[in-house]
Amino acid sequence: MGIALQLYSIRDDCARDFEGTLKAVAEMGYEGVEFAGYHGRSAESLRKTLDNLGLKVAGTHIGLDSLLGDELDKTVEFNRVLGNRFLIVPWLPEERFSSKPKCLELASLLNSIAERLRKEGMRVGYHNHAHEFKTVNGEKIWNILFNSTVPDVVMQLDTGNAMHGGVDAEGILDIIRKYPHRAATVHIKEFSSKNPNALLGEGEMRWREFFELCKTVGGTEWFIVEQESYAYPPLECVRRCIENLRRMKLV
Repeated sequence: MGIALQLYSIRDDCARDFEGTLKAVAEMGYEGVEFAGYHGRSAESLRKTLDNLGLKVAGTHIGLDSLLGDELDKTVEFNRVLGNRFLIVPWLPEERFSSKPKCLELASLLNSIAERLRKEGMRVGYHNHAHEFKTVNGEKIWNILFNSTVPDVVMQLDTGNAMHGGVDAEGILDIIRKYPHRAATVHIKEFSSKNPNALLGEGEMRWREFFELCKTVGGTEWFIVEQESYAYPPLECVRRCIENLRRMKLV
């Protein structure tokens, strides 16, 4: 298992100086990165940069349209060159989850994408915000989705987003318990009801229990740091996040 950084956390730095920013990330001790856009670089260029810095690819956040029809073949080829296995849909609007039939329609679509990706050694996944923990037809949307998808579909649980959606720390742990081997990659994001800019280890999440469950039950390969609120400049925030993980003896 590795510790990676979701590059959306430092998107402005990446836009200004992509290679220099990735060098800083590697020097902080991150082992990999998850992409949220490619800043105009080709897959070959990205792969060369990562290889030179000793970084691995923990995944990419990619729009659903890029996984449909003829676009999927282009996406597969790009990610084959990049060396990426995890194609994660980062968000869908609330109307996609407005009824159980709509949730099941999405689950079926993810299952079909998973089937097409299996022969490539790649996996599709879905990443939550807050609204996936609302209830439709008496069931939580998240449960409908992952009760109805095949094991190949990655459950990329974002802890902070889920807690903003009303899930408490024990509920986060229960999600990992309920869906064993589904959490191949997870987003570790802090939540604090008192401090909206809390960094990892400064809020209400029970990180030690979460890491242990991910290792023993979740089948987790990558813990991905994502910071979207900033008490300090973004690069300083993500540096402090990995330092806090070391302080908690989680890495």
